[in-house]
Amino acid sequence: MRDAFLLAIEQSGREDIEVLVQDDARKPDLARSLASEFLQRDEVDIMTGIIWSNLAMAVVPSVVRQGTFYLSPNAGPSDLAGRMCHQNYFNVAYQNDNLHGAMGAWMREQGYQNPIILAPNYPAGTDALAGFKHLFEGEVAGELYTQLGQTDYAAEIAQIRASDADSLFFFLPGGMGISFMKQWAGSGVELPVFGAAFSFDEVLIKAVGEAAVGARNTSLWAHDLDNATNRAFVESFREAYGRTPTLYAAQGFDTANLILAALESAHPDDQDAFREALREADFDSVRGEFRFGPNHHPIQDVYVREVVMGEDGEPTNRLLGIAVEDIQDIYYPDCKM
Repeated sequence: MRDAFLLAIEQSGREDIEVLVQDDARKPDLARSLASEFLQRDEVDIMTGIIWSNLAMAVVPSVVRQGTFYLSPNAGPSDLAGRMCHQNYFNVAYQNDNLHGAMGAWMREQGYQNPIILAPNYPAGTDALAGFKHLFEGEVAGELYTQLGQTDYAAEIAQIRASDADSLFFFLPGGMGISFMKQWAGSGVELPVFGAAFSFDEVLIKAVGEAAVGARNTSLWAHDLDNATNRAFVESFREAYGRTPTLYAAQGFDTANLILAALESAHPDDQDAFREALREADFDSVRGEFRFGPNHHPIQDVYVREVVMGEDGEPTNRLLGIAVEDIQDIYYPDCKM
């Protein structure tokens, strides 16, 4: 995400933009401290970059209340889309439910009737399973929550084995997904596997290897999505960094380009004008068409991808089609700006 964000700034040719980067180490207290330094010491105009929803909940409300813009390139907790929305908060990625809900809808259309669902017990995890159930619209065989950062999934796999599920949907981002998929591959359980892109990005599936092949996942973006902006982005990212971009990179690139487009119209010091420029979202997104809903969260298509073995002998994602068109979160009616 950071690499793609910086790539967009570099491609803009602007030399009047300073980007400050710190590592929150996935610790809410540290994230709050770093945000305070950015605001009080550095007097930043805009903040962005948080990946994890529990950190976003720790940082964003205070940032926007102090009159600074926050643009989320990833985390989209339900509270920030609804009752805790704010005029200075924009989410350029999604609301946490979106990709999971889209997979629930797609699995229902494909005839799956009794999935077992699994996620970590933190805001994005509870949002994920709530979103899945909302659009799946049927009963599930079980709903399992793990610890955040868990690495041993023997107990959960045993519960899945003992269930009467016809499929597995899980949300385990980052290293959790790698650990789970490797253990799943050795378990002998033969259920179709579904998830969202956070567990199946290009980095994670290469770490998992052949065990990831066949899994289907939902994403708001794909590296083989056919539009001119996306083709140029994928090519330039590969040239700059020697690897295929992930969903996180696409979101970082779009976030930077939204900021750049808004800066063409107004400076953040003129908050009303800059806010309106952000709402207009007049930039070329790697997703194609991009627009915000009334709570400053995207209304967008969600795609289905399948993990396949690429020509280089490494797993990669292949676009299958659209899961849900123009998906919008269900929390916007609670947003009172």
